[in-house]
Amino acid sequence: MSLAAHVRTLGRGPGRSRSLTRDEAAEAMSLMLESAAPEAVGALLMLLRMKGETSEEIAGFARAAQAPLADWPRADLDWPCYAAGRSRGLPWFLLAARLVAASGQRVLLHGWNGPDQAIRDGLVALGIPEVRSPAQAARALKAGNIAYVPLEDAHPALFQLLDLRRTLGLRSCINTVCRMLNPGRASASVQGVFHPSYRLLQADAAQRLGWRNLTVIKGGGGEFERHPGMEIAGFGLREGAAWQGSFPALTGDHRRLSDLTLPAQALTVLWNSDEGPEFARQIVLGTAALAFATLDLAPDLSALWQARPVLQTA
Repeated sequence: MSLAAHVRTLGRGPGRSRSLTRDEAAEAMSLMLESAAPEAVGALLMLLRMKGETSEEIAGFARAAQAPLADWPRADLDWPCYAAGRSRGLPWFLLAARLVAASGQRVLLHGWNGPDQAIRDGLVALGIPEVRSPAQAARALKAGNIAYVPLEDAHPALFQLLDLRRTLGLRSCINTVCRMLNPGRASASVQGVFHPSYRLLQADAAQRLGWRNLTVIKGGGGEFERHPGMEIAGFGLREGAAWQGSFPALTGDHRRLSDLTLPAQALTVLWNSDEGPEFARQIVLGTAALAFATLDLAPDLSALWQARPVLQTA
């Protein structure tokens, strides 16, 4: 079947068009990744944007997109970060991921962050290796329990679809598909969104994919990063069942994350010396707590923080 058949399914007009089934969505994604005409790809993505994606469609797209990643090593925690153009200050969530890894859990981050260098600079400063092959990922996870996979290296065809935003001028469902990629096939995943409406969509898609544990929050800049001064609503899965919950505020500090303007070195200073604003420390510990809850773990965070290994700064 050509991609044009799926475009027709979506675009026949009122009373005749319908959403794609999961199998149809998987086939459409395979075609877009391999050989579909660019005009048909653009038409399908924009029809989906106008209609609004269903969880069946996202599950089908994600299933097909993940297929080429079968050789990547297993992880315990999947941590996507795709908030291109981040505008919420430093990526404190990287310290939270580091803390989870320090506990012995294998954390596989993956993402693409556009022209914003804050996350890539943070990775270098914190000694989180960028890996570009399954072998590199396996070595990094064995050595330090953490690695970051750039989408453009791990899945160039999917990256090209994501990068169509520059051509089309609009976000597409590929942004959501990337968050559902889970290259390490971890049983637990944490995801941040900017638009709250996507929380349930991603949770429903994950359940259709057979995932076990997932926490989705409206996070700082669209990343999985907890604001410590606000009650946080969570959506996702617990042992495969749909779950919703809330997490109380950790502090009485209601400032915006973007108000915490600090140099990039503040990341390593907080980790190595435990020096910096208490607000930043609570971002890290609060985000780590949500990640551990997703893993069904409840370590002593204070003790874990005090025992964190000193990093060699870049």
